[in-house]
Amino acid sequence: MAAGRGKLFRNYRIGLEKTQSCRKQSVDTCSRALNKEDMPLQSSTKGSETTKRHLMSKMPNSRQKSTPIQYRISIERTLRKSENLIGSLPTELLLKILSYLDASSLLCVACVNNQFHELANSNTLWYNVYLTETVVGKIWKAKVVDDTAKGMRATSIQEKPDGYWRREYFRKIVWKGKKRWKDQLKTISPFTGLPSNTEKVLRGLQVAWEITVTDRKGIDTTIEQSNACFSDTALTVYWNSTNWPCFKKIKMLQIHGVVRAPVDCPTPNRPGWRSLLVKYDLSGSEPPTILGSDKLVKLLHLHPGLVVGIWRGQWSVAFIIASLHFHKLVERSILGSSVCPYAVPTDKPLMDDIDPEYGLHGYKLHISLHNAGNIFMSGQFAQLFCKKEYIRNESVRLMVISRHDMSQHIPISGKIGTAWNADILRGVVESCCMMSLTVLDEVQNPFWCVSTPVSMQLSTEASTSYDYMGENYHIKYNDSEGCVFMELVWLEEHEQFFLTSLVLYITTEKVNKHFRTKY
Repeated sequence: MAAGRGKLFRNYRIGLEKTQSCRKQSVDTCSRALNKEDMPLQSSTKGSETTKRHLMSKMPNSRQKSTPIQYRISIERTLRKSENLIGSLPTELLLKILSYLDASSLLCVACVNNQFHELANSNTLWYNVYLTETVVGKIWKAKVVDDTAKGMRATSIQEKPDGYWRREYFRKIVWKGKKRWKDQLKTISPFTGLPSNTEKVLRGLQVAWEITVTDRKGIDTTIEQSNACFSDTALTVYWNSTNWPCFKKIKMLQIHGVVRAPVDCPTPNRPGWRSLLVKYDLSGSEPPTILGSDKLVKLLHLHPGLVVGIWRGQWSVAFIIASLHFHKLVERSILGSSVCPYAVPTDKPLMDDIDPEYGLHGYKLHISLHNAGNIFMSGQFAQLFCKKEYIRNESVRLMVISRHDMSQHIPISGKIGTAWNADILRGVVESCCMMSLTVLDEVQNPFWCVSTPVSMQLSTEASTSYDYMGENYHIKYNDSEGCVFMELVWLEEHEQFFLTSLVLYITTEKVNKHFRTKY
């Protein structure tokens, strides 16, 4: 096989050399003929008018008074442009030559021109590359690959959509270490109830996050992440750019997890696998809520977990911040597709017909208030329960911190605020931050996981407690699955907030669906 391939390329090289020598001889012959015919025109001005007209007719563009040197240069340029000898080969032969290239070489060939871009993305070529990765692995065994390729007809390969086997190849090499990182995620943190190696796995896989902005004309703009900060249960991603469209013209926002393939590529962005995490449709959704503002920007909240910074006095976007919860974050960032997110499986506990209050006790909560670099409060609360008589308004009430029990009150470190930066400008929007909430059921499986921006509002009701003398604030968050209500007091003499009340409300619909009960 190697000898036949060498003979093929040797004959091809000899043919190229002959063709180039023939073209060079033709150019030299044409140049000598022009020099001979042009000599009377340059040396004598007394020739007959017939001879002049004859010689001028030999030269193109005689009206523009082009010289013989310019004529020779135009011929050489024309021949040079037509010397794409490899591109003039039949398509079947070009595909045969390209079939000996690996993935990195095909990516380089695709950058030559439109013809080679189309050829290098052929399903036939990438199917062979895909087989070498899936069937053979790192060791080349041509017979095994050929036998596998014969099992699939050429028509069935081409029936796949354009670029199908190219995407499958990158998906395969991205998922190559799936068993290894899944084993790493089996270690559970006793404090949070989530995998303790989530940050380590994401950094090891070199996962990045991109945001795609689609305007009302259907034009997509993809922005790579500017920064990513990890906390104990959530990831905060920042995007800064000068290419944002006007906020009122944005139709859709999409966040993708991206894993680049370990291949050499001439383009700045290496190809890889993109997994859709969340999609925000702004065309028919409710208007965003205002979290807070400072002298320069105004923060808008898009549910779930997205903050859009708008320059004050106008609707141009300054930055975007997203908060992503750790629950199944590795799987959601890798195992989905570019148009469909990863479907998180639900771990339902066994049905219990003996316990009359099954699904109302044994809950465990981990909650934290944080921003990019600071954790204001982080706490764990176990053995949360609700009695049947406390089920009201189709909600299960879990009392976490009671305002009447001072031993449960928690001091909050620092002053709550969200730091931002856009190019050379930066600042802090006070009274708003990120809240990460993880509720575990009685068998310690994640039951309700939320990571979202929240704002602290000044309470209008007067405080009935005589233990704290200061301004009262509250934080409230609710969605289709539950509600969180927090009360805080600002003590001026300590220059510190105290968390004096924390209550969770979980919908009975969610409880009944998870525990298969009928509350």
